Amino acid sequence: MKRLAILGSTGSIGTQALDVVLAHPELFEVEILTAHSNADLLIAQAKQYKPNAVVVTDETKYTYVKDALSGMPVKVFTGMKSLCEVVQWDTVDMVLGAILGFAGLASILAAIDAGKRIALANKETLVVAGELVMQRAAEKRVQIIPVDSEHSAIFQCLVGEPIDSIEKIILTASGGPFLGRKPNYLVNVKASHALQHPNWVMGAKISIDSATLMNKGLEIIEAKWLFGLRNDQIDVVVHPQSAIHSMVQFVDGSLKAQMGIPDMKVPIQYALAYPERIGNDYKRFNFKDFPKLSFEPPDNKTFPSLDLARKAMNTAGNVPCVLNATNEVVVHAFLHNKVGFLEMSEMIEKTIECVSFIEHPTFEDYEQTDKEARAYANEFVKKSQLSIY
Repeated sequence: MKRLAILGSTGSIGTQALDVVLAHPELFEVEILTAHSNADLLIAQAKQYKPNAVVVTDETKYTYVKDALSGMPVKVFTGMKSLCEVVQWDTVDMVLGAILGFAGLASILAAIDAGKRIALANKETLVVAGELVMQRAAEKRVQIIPVDSEHSAIFQCLVGEPIDSIEKIILTASGGPFLGRKPNYLVNVKASHALQHPNWVMGAKISIDSATLMNKGLEIIEAKWLFGLRNDQIDVVVHPQSAIHSMVQFVDGSLKAQMGIPDMKVPIQYALAYPERIGNDYKRFNFKDFPKLSFEPPDNKTFPSLDLARKAMNTAGNVPCVLNATNEVVVHAFLHNKVGFLEMSEMIEKTIECVSFIEHPTFEDYEQTDKEARAYANEFVKKSQLSIY
């Protein structure tokens, strides 16, 4: 029985993780549930799964949650400090990090410091502070198991393989809803169009990242740290069918590919149960449903986010932190119709030029960089709105 702390339990990954728990009550028990501001869903989850504690990081929702759960033996906490404390409890065996964005970093570091095994769905943790996180994990002998479908695929392909046998990894991208489109079409697209992912059911932010290909850019940086790779060992190929989730090419020229139905519950279950594989009743892959598998290079000219991410990775230091912070701001702005689709990458590039470079950032440097980048990005968003009128 693994006792789980599910950080970000009300989000897309968190809710699907709870589905996995519900299907396997003999293997998993919910110890901690956390959310930022979705108090109603957090309350409903607490009533169903009866965790030891819940944390709502939005302090304005604390009284509401506490009152709603007053008749239950569930401890209620609030704030980021409490979040970082509960993941270190002795009653927690494994932490699923599914908090969106930079906000998930501190709690993952706290969990690592306490020696907890990590199932990592928050790619921004490694994008922002990959060197710091992986160094800390090595010192504490903490295993980080990826939940992202692409990184889970790579992880599975590497089981039993020596790390020095890798020639390169190939991350697959669906291409998103705008595959094949050109800039003249993308000028006028709205958030409602970009949210219509052809294959995966995901949250709003990651759906927009998929549409811009920034999601794949962030995954490149995540893969570098997760698997200890050189920058030139990571390729991306567009694979619209999303049947192959990613591949590893070895030094002898052979390839391993992990395939399956596009369903996030599969990599979530794999990460939670690792090193065991457990059964389920999910839909099975059928080759008759995929008579053709196609591959093509990404269109970096139309979708410059991949190049921006590679440049950030190559420059290193605090630049990936700037990339991530700015992307979070502009995606939020796009979702609220404050900036155009093509403006997002332009604002990211401008912000990277504005923020002071730090070659070897500390955790405090990352916090300051995140704040500085968001301030610049918000100014660019305001200027964009003013130019409309």
